[in-house]
Amino acid sequence: MTDYRRLYIPGASWFFTVNLAQRKGNRLLIDNIDLLRKAFAYTKRRHPFKIDAVVVLPDHIHCIWTLPEGDSDFSTRWNILKGAFSKSLEKGERVSASRKSRRERGIWQRRFWEHGLRDQEDYSRHMDYIHWNPVKHQWVNSVKDWPYSSFQNYVKQGIYPENWGSVMPLDIEGIE
Repeated sequence: MTDYRRLYIPGASWFFTVNLAQRKGNRLLIDNIDLLRKAFAYTKRRHPFKIDAVVVLPDHIHCIWTLPEGDSDFSTRWNILKGAFSKSLEKGERVSASRKSRRERGIWQRRFWEHGLRDQEDYSRHMDYIHWNPVKHQWVNSVKDWPYSSFQNYVKQGIYPENWGSVMPLDIEGIE
């Protein structure tokens, strides 16, 4: 077993990438966007946190969360969210023998990727990366055209211009 360690900093902001177990040709997240939204709401009610930015793609999610002061437990939140979403879906996905032995569904990859945001520049770069992601993956030609993103909320607040992202922002290279 891998000795996997995560850094937990109370009240910090985090960038996450969370993937489906079967990514190729899988549209599960956007085809069930309302169930995913309910899973987020359910999780936030049980363990509050702020969603600073989010993009839901067919097979993965990127987001920035800020946890309450004194709280560093993002792992429990992801566990609750992934479980709530999985329970809301009909069974029928492929389940490996190791998952069966642990009574797990085959919806999500077991792990997720997190990055503690160090400063405002790091935060802004990851915010841009999140909003650029649907263009990067060629789901749309323009950031404003992807409906499963916090981008339009930031346009309404005047943080991004509506035409932002007509070209790839140079400051997001190397974020993966």
